[in-house]
Amino acid sequence: MTTLPVPPDDTTLRAWLTIAVEEARAGLAEGGVPIGAVLISADGEVLGRGHNRRIQDGDPSAHGETDAFRNAGRQRTYRGTTMVTTLSPCWYCTGLIRQFGISRVVVGESTTFTGGHGDLEKLGVEVIVLEDAECIAMMRTFIADHPDIWNEDIGE
Repeated sequence: MTTLPVPPDDTTLRAWLTIAVEEARAGLAEGGVPIGAVLISADGEVLGRGHNRRIQDGDPSAHGETDAFRNAGRQRTYRGTTMVTTLSPCWYCTGLIRQFGISRVVVGESTTFTGGHGDLEKLGVEVIVLEDAECIAMMRTFIADHPDIWNEDIGE
């Protein structure tokens, strides 16, 4: 993995997370799972943003991170980029991050679901977990209200 400069300050991390939360809310408003993501360039610019669209599109591969990745379009390289996601990435999205060499992952929360961010860290990806109260509350409410959809989303 590419070594990144010093991690962004808390203000920048929170601004990036705000974009991912906006995406999560958009997905929820559409009747989907409230997980949002944004792919940030090494320069701090938004390359792509997206949200979980599994329900809306009937596509089991349309996770928040994959939607943001697809919306970023083809890049010459993904080294030096940061994936910001409202929830710890599942194994599928962990694979995407690893496959394309995304260098940093910012996780809104891992309280309701601990996916593969620990494995990414072991592989040299910089991981920053924020445990954001809004992200936790949004997922707890969704899981309580829609356990069947949630269990389907995480493959149970």
